[in-house]
Amino acid sequence: MSEIPFLKTPEQAAFRDHMETKVAHWLTQWDGRESIAAGLIGLPLSKPSISHSGASTTPAAVRAAFKSFTTYSLEYGVDLQTLAVRDLGDIQMHPTDIHECHRRIEEGLSALYQEHPHLVPILIGGDHSTSCPSIKAFAAKYPDKKIGILHFDAHHDVRNLEDGGPTNGTPFRGLLESGVVEGRHIVQIGIRGFMNSKAYHEYVKSHGVHIFTSRDVRRMGIDAVLDQALELAGDGTEALFVSFDVDVIDQAYAPGCPAVGTGGMNPWDALDALYRLGQLPQVQGLDFVEFDPTVDVRNLTTRMTVQFLLTFLAGFSQRPTSE
Repeated sequence: MSEIPFLKTPEQAAFRDHMETKVAHWLTQWDGRESIAAGLIGLPLSKPSISHSGASTTPAAVRAAFKSFTTYSLEYGVDLQTLAVRDLGDIQMHPTDIHECHRRIEEGLSALYQEHPHLVPILIGGDHSTSCPSIKAFAAKYPDKKIGILHFDAHHDVRNLEDGGPTNGTPFRGLLESGVVEGRHIVQIGIRGFMNSKAYHEYVKSHGVHIFTSRDVRRMGIDAVLDQALELAGDGTEALFVSFDVDVIDQAYAPGCPAVGTGGMNPWDALDALYRLGQLPQVQGLDFVEFDPTVDVRNLTTRMTVQFLLTFLAGFSQRPTSE
């Protein structure tokens, strides 16, 4: 059949301009054979959320938003299209059993790390309950060694486990009480007033957790906070995991977060922090959690999270090639 003018297949239309590469056509599905440096993994779980949440739809929403972004960052002078990052898909969740969902996350990631120990996971939740099993799997990569955690959040997330089991408010309680990580190796950044009880604040302090509030970030600057945070979390640890709860961002920028509140961090502080963390070889894992695309406004929170993810990868692309 002869070519019809102006009629293009979706594939032809997507690639009609060779000067521009969309993230959707770069961060593609992994074939299981290609050597990759980092992999995107979805954790579509929100049943453990204390408040109503559609965070289980986040991995799909993030992927759908990839078509709106290019691989080039003019701020950081980085083009990602040659970076070996692929989409590994989602870990399948049980329809009703939360403990089974967490078991699948931990066992699925543990199996992945055994096969590909040098792969850096970029996990897309899901509510924050997913961080407990995912960090347990991450810690198991380093037997007889210690890990550190940089935890960006408005909340301490150390609710007790006796009143309802694991929820999106308990991941760091679970990690501390299981002995997976020592409190002195956890740094929480962006914690906000009137969003945490005194009892839970005293709990984290009693375990040696280091805390930088959102006010600290505003007054000290993100670079100074991150300098201290890296020194604290990196002291005597083998690797660092970054857990990024999107509700650390002020509600004006993150309307899709169920636990919204004013006085949060601004997006540029997060972007600069994530770019810097991406550059550091000791950062070997990352998750983004705790926003609900079903209540988002014009996909603002989803799109912002994609920019966070891409900015981390911009930093990641600058790591020494020997790592």
